[in-house]
Amino acid sequence: MGKNNNKKKSSLPDEKHLLLPLHRTAATTPVVDTHTHLLTTYSWYRSKYSTGKFNDIYEFVRGLYVGRNVKAIVDVWCEPPVPRAWKELADSAISPADRATKWGGVDYWFVMGDHEAKKYNDEVEKTILEAMAHPRCVGWGEIGLDYHYDHSPRRIQQEILTRQLRIAVGLKKPLTIHTREAEEDTERILKAEVPADHPIHIHCFTDSPEFAQRLLDHFPNLHIGITGVISYSTNVNTSATVRHMVSRPEGPRFLLETDAPYMVPSNIYASLPEVKGRLPICHTAMIPWVADFAAASGVDGWDTARIMRRANENACKVYGITIS
Repeated sequence: MGKNNNKKKSSLPDEKHLLLPLHRTAATTPVVDTHTHLLTTYSWYRSKYSTGKFNDIYEFVRGLYVGRNVKAIVDVWCEPPVPRAWKELADSAISPADRATKWGGVDYWFVMGDHEAKKYNDEVEKTILEAMAHPRCVGWGEIGLDYHYDHSPRRIQQEILTRQLRIAVGLKKPLTIHTREAEEDTERILKAEVPADHPIHIHCFTDSPEFAQRLLDHFPNLHIGITGVISYSTNVNTSATVRHMVSRPEGPRFLLETDAPYMVPSNIYASLPEVKGRLPICHTAMIPWVADFAAASGVDGWDTARIMRRANENACKVYGITIS
């Protein structure tokens, strides 16, 4: 056990490698991350680099995102009980002056929901409803079914998903949906509870392309989230889904996201030849490498820049955000 720990510690890349080179496409195309867990990302950073130079979330964002053309992020709060830090961050992004000074010009938006069904209760719901009224809140999520980990009994997952969907639809809030190995139940519940024209973001899609096709056919404002997991050899579904989407008459309805701090794109290391080992966290400035891999997935006519531009347009449609 001790040997393994020592090996992991010695292979941790220097903190300086978290500051990525400016991607050639990001130099001219804005970076928008439609799904990131910012507090968790910063917490992971502090746990890996206990003497790191960024003393708070704002320094972290300014230090790693400014100069990389990051224009907007959608932060996700979904693990109850939601810490009150959500309101501090959201309030700090209300005024243009604060967004310029604290956030370095990055537009901060957020969504909130409960992805831990067994922990859902009236108090959690009260916090989410408070968040829905905040001017920086752009949706309800992430919520959904996960039959891979089954952290909550499946019946409870379905009940809590249905309860949250009904409230979110009533508030006309866009939905951020998590679904993993639960195709039949996710499709059944969404079609039963959500109007066909409701804006939906199926986050970090890894299920079958056929499932994606059925959802896209039924919900004209549904979009599929693409993360760094597209670059993993164990996942072939996401690339196939991207290829199917670009062939649709209306064009691809995809969104780019990191799901940070999880899933560093595996193709990023070709741009980081000095890095020994693996980066311990993913972050928003990695979005262009997600788009790179999508472009290399056999989608004729769709290079990295075009994928990023289309994804940014889709982000505005789904969440109603603006990209300055």
